[in-house]
Amino acid sequence: MVLAAGTGADVLRAVLQGTPPGAVYALVALGFVLTYKTSGVFNLAFGAQAFVSAAMYFQARVEWGWSTVPALILAVFVLAPLIGFLMERLIFRHLRTASAVSKLVVAIGLSVALPSLFETLTGFSGVAGKTPEGLVPDGANVFYDPLGVYPFSRDELVALGVAVVGMLGLGALFRFTSLGLAMRAVVESPRMTELAGIDADRVSSVAWMLSSFFAGMAGVLIAPRFNTLMAPDFFHLVVVAIAAAAIGRLVSLPRALLGGLGLGIFIALFRTFLPRWSVDLPWLEPFQDNLTPSMPFVVLFGVLVLWPAIRRSPAAADPLSGVDPPPPSLASTTRSVTLTRAARVFGVCFLLLVGLTVWFRGDVVWVHLVTQAIIMSIIFLSVTVITGLAGQISLCQGTFAAIGALTVFQLADRWDVSVLAAALVGAAIAAVVGALLSIPVLRLGGIWLAIATLAFAFFFDAVMLKFSWVGGGGSSLLQGHRVPRPVLGPWDFADDQRFLALVVVVFTVVSILVIRIREGTTGLTLRGLRGSEVAAESIGVSPARARMVAFALSAAIAGLGGGLLAIHQENVNYGNNFTPTAALFWVVLVVTLSARTVEGAAQAGAAFSLFNAVILRGAGLAWITRGHLPGFFPLSPKWRFVLFGLASIQFARHPEGLVEHGKRRATVGVEARLAARRERASLQDADGGEQP
Repeated sequence: MVLAAGTGADVLRAVLQGTPPGAVYALVALGFVLTYKTSGVFNLAFGAQAFVSAAMYFQARVEWGWSTVPALILAVFVLAPLIGFLMERLIFRHLRTASAVSKLVVAIGLSVALPSLFETLTGFSGVAGKTPEGLVPDGANVFYDPLGVYPFSRDELVALGVAVVGMLGLGALFRFTSLGLAMRAVVESPRMTELAGIDADRVSSVAWMLSSFFAGMAGVLIAPRFNTLMAPDFFHLVVVAIAAAAIGRLVSLPRALLGGLGLGIFIALFRTFLPRWSVDLPWLEPFQDNLTPSMPFVVLFGVLVLWPAIRRSPAAADPLSGVDPPPPSLASTTRSVTLTRAARVFGVCFLLLVGLTVWFRGDVVWVHLVTQAIIMSIIFLSVTVITGLAGQISLCQGTFAAIGALTVFQLADRWDVSVLAAALVGAAIAAVVGALLSIPVLRLGGIWLAIATLAFAFFFDAVMLKFSWVGGGGSSLLQGHRVPRPVLGPWDFADDQRFLALVVVVFTVVSILVIRIREGTTGLTLRGLRGSEVAAESIGVSPARARMVAFALSAAIAGLGGGLLAIHQENVNYGNNFTPTAALFWVVLVVTLSARTVEGAAQAGAAFSLFNAVILRGAGLAWITRGHLPGFFPLSPKWRFVLFGLASIQFARHPEGLVEHGKRRATVGVEARLAARRERASLQDADGGEQP
């Protein structure tokens, strides 16, 4: 009886302890559901919106000395709805009929751009080591314990109240008001809604403003839970809350609320009882140390993979989307043979000129940057395979690259294996992991596949990296993951120029491989699946096999690139190179420029490594003006994230990418001029022939 009573008290304490964070998850999940229910957008920028409002509230309260009410009005009731209005008016209004994947890419781009844009415009810098203030005085220090089991802080009680009121208010809006009905109609088909006399633009603006208001309120309520105020913390929490939104299948507000509360309670129960079980069962101790922090990601992945209702969830689509024109083909398939050869000759000459300049005249810094650009181009070719060829959005390419880098470190450090051989082994291991990952997500598609891969990336970051046989253990976190440069016969690649030549050779080989895959049977199969999986399956194509091949090839290329990056930097540098949030920018960069071509991956690699030095620091302008730079240089490195994040907006309008779009326009212009010249020449010949 005593044991039962004690267990019951522990269960009750865990339930009460998990309810406040569960309310926070529920609040964020409600915002996800609201956005998706009214616009069809899985808004991964929700965390960025929450961060902006929280940072604005902190700046007004602490740095400007405002009281709570004016700061709250500015951050939540003014700034947050304004951001939502601008996002809808300038961006998502033009993307209503775009695919869910296109909208997801744009949302990822905004999640990268918004925090950097806010920090650049306001001069705000991340706050570390200081807990942000909440809405109520002494919210984190005054507690109430009505049941004598668990004391609730004032901040926790406020979060609970806001979550419940928000759910009830949104439920009433959708159930009892004409505005709620109009919101649901707009997401189904804005064009058909307008035929019924409803102003789709106005309804969509109101929905986005309301959703952004929820993001701002969630950000202010969530901030006191952190001892920092930085954008990645908010994105991390948003990923956790996605599990609650997934339980509601992104359309059910009550289920999202219950899912958030249930997730918080489940995590609290897990953390309460697992340490006790591990005392009697020592084999559970590694799970206690490593699995507990990742439990939300495990739940999210399990919900997506194991719950059949997720696979049957209808995607938001416009019934009139069939009237839209098909996506354009690649420019290389439409231009003449002569123009294609001329473009290739020009490209080769340009690369040779740049390469020779860097080789003979580049200093250590420029050789380092160019080498890194080529290695990043190799990694970005993995996005070309999985997104450009297979049409899938994978958000764990950074994890595959990290597997390659960590394999090089482990084999070189523990077994004294050549780092070049270790890089190939790392690519093979990454391919195996990619193939195994493709098995549980075979039936997922669109945004659900993207979210499942994101959950896997965060699981690797929170759990697998802590194992000594993966991340090297605690000592590696303090001393770093040292990786030597290779020696191959008489060539010592500790010399930067020789290593540059090596990575150029590897990039060339991988590029040829990707081109052969794109033009071969595998490429045709993947394009068929991207167009219609049902039609491809009807002619004997196995979607499961094709997707497994795509994941394995993509992971292998990313793993090889990750190994080369570790060799180049002579350190893994996981925190700077391979974190899930850092890898999001990779996807944004590649799909914005061109995810379907090798040139797009190469230009994305150059933009990633060289944009800061050439453009933001003014090196390119200084070379043109012979050192005469305006006083506003150098610009903040954050502008790189702002510019490329906002440039992802063009993905929905030009899914082939800005590079490919520019190539097509240039091709059309050149072909038109050539045709005009031929016509004038023929007319002149005809006129000359008629003269006596």
